[in-house]
Amino acid sequence: MLFKYRGQIPVILFILAIPTLYFTDPTCILKNDMVYYSLTGVAVAMSLLGQIIRAIAIGTSNKNTSGRNTKEQVAEALNTKGIYSTVRHPLYLGNYFMWVGIVFFTFNWWFFITVSLLFWIYYERIMFAEERFLERKFGDSYVKWSMGIPAFWPSMKNYEKGEISFSMKTIMRREYAGITATMLGFIFVAYLREWFLTEKLPTSLNYAYWTAGALLISLIFRTLKHNTKILFEEDRS
Repeated sequence: MLFKYRGQIPVILFILAIPTLYFTDPTCILKNDMVYYSLTGVAVAMSLLGQIIRAIAIGTSNKNTSGRNTKEQVAEALNTKGIYSTVRHPLYLGNYFMWVGIVFFTFNWWFFITVSLLFWIYYERIMFAEERFLERKFGDSYVKWSMGIPAFWPSMKNYEKGEISFSMKTIMRREYAGITATMLGFIFVAYLREWFLTEKLPTSLNYAYWTAGALLISLIFRTLKHNTKILFEEDRS
């Protein structure tokens, strides 16, 4: 059940961000431009790191492995090379950094710590269930590989170059929704923060431009994916 509903985490974070921003006073941060832009840069960097980790994992994965399935565990092949030779769950690691960057942008450190702990508790259960499934599916080959690879924090000690080349088309086809959601997350936090601090609805057209830009990215790649062959690849999921 946890595995099936893991995609709802961003929605929950958006909801929790509303009271968090309402009760957070970031005045001391906003008054100092250097501090504000430094912390904003850290937040964006974390989300960007998450996107890069996901891109590497997805862009170099066998088409028969798990990752796209949302209702149940599915896998016909086992990834053991490339980024999977440094960490067993790179997609979950990428998810963490991608969303915690937005959480960090609220400038509420308790919210950041709480979300990090809850993320670990939630995904630890998912990782456990996934690993039991893969152990039953692939037997000793999975056990032997997993014993030398950390679950969540990467280690280059056993790095082995992957055999599948990186595909940017795969990223454009599969990751546009996550990229758009991340951009909207930052816009959402910035908009609510200004609203709550000024007690007036922000009227700056910048929010409209940023939102339109994020949605346009999603629309373009969704159209290319479903209505053209531009992003189609024979040997990729």
